[in-house]
Amino acid sequence: MRILTVVGNRPQFIKAAAVSGRLREVASEQLIHTGQHYDDELSAIFFEELGLPAPDRQLGLGTGSNARQTARMLGALEELLAADPRPDLVLVYGDTNSTLAGGLAGAQAGVAVAHVEAGMRSFDRTMPEELNRVLTDHLATLLLCSSLAAVENLAAERVAGSVELVGDVMVDVAELLRPRALAREQTLERHGVAPGEYVLATAHRAGTVDDPERLEALVELLEALPGPVVLPLHPRTRKRLEAAGLLARLAAAPSMRITAPLGYLDFASLLVHARAVVTDSGGVQKEAYLARVRCLTLRDRTEWVETVAVGWNTLVGLDRDAALRALERPTPHEHPSLYGDGRAGERVVDALTTLPLTLTRP
Repeated sequence: MRILTVVGNRPQFIKAAAVSGRLREVASEQLIHTGQHYDDELSAIFFEELGLPAPDRQLGLGTGSNARQTARMLGALEELLAADPRPDLVLVYGDTNSTLAGGLAGAQAGVAVAHVEAGMRSFDRTMPEELNRVLTDHLATLLLCSSLAAVENLAAERVAGSVELVGDVMVDVAELLRPRALAREQTLERHGVAPGEYVLATAHRAGTVDDPERLEALVELLEALPGPVVLPLHPRTRKRLEAAGLLARLAAAPSMRITAPLGYLDFASLLVHARAVVTDSGGVQKEAYLARVRCLTLRDRTEWVETVAVGWNTLVGLDRDAALRALERPTPHEHPSLYGDGRAGERVVDALTTLPLTLTRP
């Protein structure tokens, strides 16, 4: 069985790390890195730390608007799918432009498409990620779900593909690497913080940083957080802050520790030891839950609704006062296993390798 796997950013590297090694024991995989990740050097760090096989092809298509980026990816992937021998299946992860491009290219070529992390919904169509995941789900042959809520969402939408509940592949990686993250004390020392006494913050989404008023609200919220605050600064966010004249102001805040983007283990070490996480990232929300760290989400909606329902995640938008109130609430006592038992990667591979090769798109 020949599988073309498409990845392009940090969360997808993590997810693929739970699958690609096992998959290559029973099938022939070609790993394509679209280059959607903002930093090729940082991408290499993730591949090395996660034990992910090196990409067979790097497309280098990381710039431009969502539409232009997706269009360029489609053209490049179309050529790969036309090569001889043609893949039997295209495997995509999550909700990025790389996901949609891989899924659509496969469907248009008449190749079966499998979508890992299918069925997640924020029900906010203004988010590019929501459009990507909905469209990919409705063209996929095999939809592999992280949670029961995702399965129920797909049933409500009457998708044409086959739906399976496999659990969350990020649980596999988190459990495997948690001991190394906990022991990585030098990361905390380097940032001058102590376990349980700091907030870890990230922000990168267009809806958070592209509008000047919302960007200033973000700065005000971060300034108000009780310190110290460690902020690995996404290049997109840095550019917006510099253009608005807000970077120097934020850096001058006594509690703020601004750093460059981090590799998986450094970030995971800061995460597992943090008092709380403040983020607009979907992946970081889930990582915080798996690490049993309270999360304040800088959005009005989330696809990870289960984490909100059990009290570990609070949607605060860019409301400074709401964030401060949420930060003072006690940590919940219960921490249910929402996303599986750490064997999702095995189930994904089983599902892929038992898929009839005669299947194409619905």
